[in-house]
Amino acid sequence: MTMFGLKEAEVSTLVREIAGDELDHEAVRDRFARATWTGVAEPGDRMAGLLAATLGAATALDAVVEHWTVERLHAALDEAGVTEGTSDELRLALDRWHPRLTSATALLALRQAARCGARLLTPESRLWPNGLADLELHAPLALWVRGNDAALVAINSSIALVGARAATGYGEHVTMEASAGLVDRGYAIVSGAAYGIDGMAHRAALASRGQTIAFLAGGVDRFYPSGHEALLTRIIDSGVIISELPCGSPPTKWRFLQRNRLIAASAGATIVLEAGWRSGSLNTAGHAGSLGRPLGAVPGPVTSAASAGCHRLIREFNAVLVTNPDEMAELYPRETRAGPAEPIAEPPSNHVRVMDALSSRAPRAATDIAARCGLSVASVQAVLGVLELEARIVERERGWLKKAKNT
Repeated sequence: MTMFGLKEAEVSTLVREIAGDELDHEAVRDRFARATWTGVAEPGDRMAGLLAATLGAATALDAVVEHWTVERLHAALDEAGVTEGTSDELRLALDRWHPRLTSATALLALRQAARCGARLLTPESRLWPNGLADLELHAPLALWVRGNDAALVAINSSIALVGARAATGYGEHVTMEASAGLVDRGYAIVSGAAYGIDGMAHRAALASRGQTIAFLAGGVDRFYPSGHEALLTRIIDSGVIISELPCGSPPTKWRFLQRNRLIAASAGATIVLEAGWRSGSLNTAGHAGSLGRPLGAVPGPVTSAASAGCHRLIREFNAVLVTNPDEMAELYPRETRAGPAEPIAEPPSNHVRVMDALSSRAPRAATDIAARCGLSVASVQAVLGVLELEARIVERERGWLKKAKNT
């Protein structure tokens, strides 16, 4: 028998190795399908979540591999009593998945995971983070992890500490005090392993012998940023690193934005310690607010541009002003809170994904860009037209180029 055109014996051996437990045939098939989906659909793909939830991950993958028509997929959803998903949405989803349907890529991801000691978690796994269920159809289909089980258990009693990469001495000092103080109070620390506030949150938690969890925007075999290789190695030894992307996947701007939703959903509360007016950590805060999670922000000097984002959260998005670990701990658990905050506006997602897939040196064709960013060729061509009008890209004989920043 075969799975996705691959020999079942080879696939089963690899899946059981990264699963870390005994699995029957159906469980192997489901795990392999979910592992494959992490490379076929971009993080947060609602239609992938809908098909997997309705048909099962394995049947949903078979449907895409076997090129089911939109009408057949619609009939399967109708039979299951599901009314979500229009024909246009299904058609666009199939268009963006098909360029990535290669069995060799799926097998390579499994081999790389086994080589670096990564494991695959699915929603049925005992160690799956409870809070991710609140993402509903935008929840990850599987998670790739490296680290210890204790940290995965601790994630259900965690607080996320996030902030700017360009942190000031003030921001790093406040983060160190917050992380160490929350660890002393029994919390695990969740963050994104970036420079600045994230890195300090992880380091302080490790120094206090606490549990810390780092969510990455690329594969768990690719340490990013590279300057945090030593830190991420320490986190693997004492905590855990997690990604919804398969091994070998590069981080992109879109994936960072989607990674933020996992930070917000997995933690019981989110604290922004220092952030500029347009800091990426405000995206994490927006996810926390839309999920109904407690949201806190640390104030800074009113003259500091590095704290303008925190002040904006307090003023406009119902964030609670917090100044020390005691006040932060009060946010979670908490019996009552105000309604979800207004989502913070983001640039068009398709534009971000296409720009991530472009190079400023090597021209790329629309089909290549579609495969890299997980969109249909038609969607990519439409976005390329807009980006060209905005003078952000230029077309050459061999394909499209991203304009250099100084041009």
